[in-house]
Amino acid sequence: QVQLVESGGGLVQPGGSLRLSCAASGRLFAIYTMGWYRQAPGEQRELVAVITGGGTTNYGDSVKDRFTISGDNAKKTVYLQMNSLKPEDTAVYYCNYRVGPINYWGQGTQVTVSS
Repeated sequence: QVQLVESGGGLVQPGGSLRLSCAASGRLFAIYTMGWYRQAPGEQRELVAVITGGGTTNYGDSVKDRFTISGDNAKKTVYLQMNSLKPEDTAVYYCNYRVGPINYWGQGTQVTVSS
């Protein structure tokens, strides 16, 4: 089993920044993908950004050039730096750890962008 602990959500004004963190523990693997998805009310869960153990990244189209994902292999932690936040970024953000076809999910952290 893999456990994921998320932190860093909250309320921010449009144009502001937040940083999310997700720490993984348990039975971890050398080859994995880890990152963030989000789900707004009434919407499907969508990709935000993921990173592989080798450092390859992938971003959702709506966050490219605004969000940056990074990883610390020693700490088994990924970070999501979110800049130039927009009201449409409001959602519950879920940490994801994937090994092959197996997905593990965090409990989610709320990000609200509002003035």
